[in-house]
Amino acid sequence: MTVWAIANQKGGVGKTTTVVSLASHLALKGHSTLLLDMDPHGSLTTYFEFDPDNIEHSIYTLFQHSEQQPLNAIFKTLKKTTQENIYLLPAATAMATLDRQLGIQSGKGLVIQKTLLQLKDRFEYVLIDCPPMLGVLMVNALAACDELLIPVQTEFLALKGLERMLHTLHLINHSRQHKLPYLIVPTMFDRRTRAGTQTLRKLQQDYEDNLWSDAIPVDTQFRDASKAGIPLPALNPESRGSMAYERLMKKLTKVPATKSDKHV
Repeated sequence: MTVWAIANQKGGVGKTTTVVSLASHLALKGHSTLLLDMDPHGSLTTYFEFDPDNIEHSIYTLFQHSEQQPLNAIFKTLKKTTQENIYLLPAATAMATLDRQLGIQSGKGLVIQKTLLQLKDRFEYVLIDCPPMLGVLMVNALAACDELLIPVQTEFLALKGLERMLHTLHLINHSRQHKLPYLIVPTMFDRRTRAGTQTLRKLQQDYEDNLWSDAIPVDTQFRDASKAGIPLPALNPESRGSMAYERLMKKLTKVPATKSDKHV
């Protein structure tokens, strides 16, 4: 089981789109894939047409009963999505209260890690959609993952979110045995705008060692796919956005690039 957390301490940078698109490409290759919606806003949950305001079993349930978490209880929480090979552990809006409820209880930073250990023989890939703030949910995601992906919108205000995320990562690394590897993923890139090209150049100058060499382009078809509740790679695999996420998937899974891989 390979676990990726997708996080940035700024909203609107493409976290959920990244989770859905990467998962779709993996699923289309036949890989069993699990998605975790750790954001109380529930964008990922809503994408697959579940209601985070009225869902009975969710990640919130797993935190409520973290001391006794038999496998059948976890399977009650698992939802099959509209795409074959993709399953979801959904969010509930009540997750926003977890920091206040849990306070300083010990062991609550490993709830998700323990959950995934019970599912390690069931799924090949796990993608965690993180909330945009530091708290028990993000701590759980970063403790459970093998690698952190940081989507960064290619505009200057998004760079502040990246700085905050890297500061959080520095704090988390103090409690891990090994430093968590991370990859910065430029998103919503429009080469026609000065802001886009300048921001991408700034990322290349400051973060070259941890920056994906490509970028996810602006593509209005992401909006169409979201409206349809179908991941873009499944809806239109030839779209610019879908092809960019396929290149990212190949990078993450160490699949060699081919001559047909066209960059943005």
